This record gives sequence, C-alpha cells and structure tokens, in this order.
Amino acid sequence: MAARREEDAAVYLEKHKLIELMDNLTSMLFFHRPEKPREFLIEKLEQLKLSQQSGVIGPNLFDDSNLDVVFRIMDPDNKQYITFVQYKQALTMMGIKDINECPDGVNEDRISHETFKTEATQGLERCSATYVQL
Repeated sequence: MAARREEDAAVYLEKHKLIELMDNLTSMLFFHRPEKPREFLIEKLEQLKLSQQSGVIGPNLFDDSNLDVVFRIMDPDNKQYITFVQYKQALTMMGIKDINECPDGVNEDRISHETFKTEATQGLERCSATYVQL
C-alpha cells in the first residue's frame, strides 16, 4: 500500500511539474536573496499565473545580458563561437535539460553567439513552460 501511495505521489509531482517549479522558485530565491522571501515568492507566483494566462514567458534567472556573459566565459579568446561541447555545458549549467542536439553550426563545431542566445532563450522558455500547469 505504501508503494502505491509513493507511486501516486510521483505521478502527481511529474504530471504537474512540481519539482521543476520548486527548483526554479528556490533558485530565484537564492539568486535574488530578497529581504522578504514570502512576498518575493508570492510575486513570482503571480507572474507565473499571468504568464500562464497571457502566454508571456515566465520569470527566470537569465536575461540577455546574462546570456552574453555566459557566452563570453565560454569564449575567453573572443573567437565569436564556442564548441558544441561548450554549448551543451553552458546550457546544462543554466538548468536547461532538453538541449537541441543539432543547433546551427554543429557540423562545423562552431556555435555562434547568436545561435547560443537563441537556443538558450528557447531552452529557458521551455523551462518556464513548467509553470503552465499551475
């Protein structure tokens, strides 16, 4: 009977993507370290609800300037491209799990800054889609 309850709980958590939701909220808390964490969480949940209703991208930790910084870290020689391995490492570090395995430039092993930002933005959008099921 206990095994059945655990299985039901796991199915429930997966169906509603609650683990991803809590991971994202916890990451935002640690990143921003707000003076009033409860109010911060309420604000983020309200933003997520608005995102769900309007189709706007939900809140996440990375904006365009953060993506530029991540790319520059991966490209210290300023070659204006990174390797596919670096691309995957950077996206994984940002919490993106379903990475496009065939981005522009993969055949040449040269992922451009623009491709990286596009793929990262789309990956972050997919991550915030976990909130659609609130």
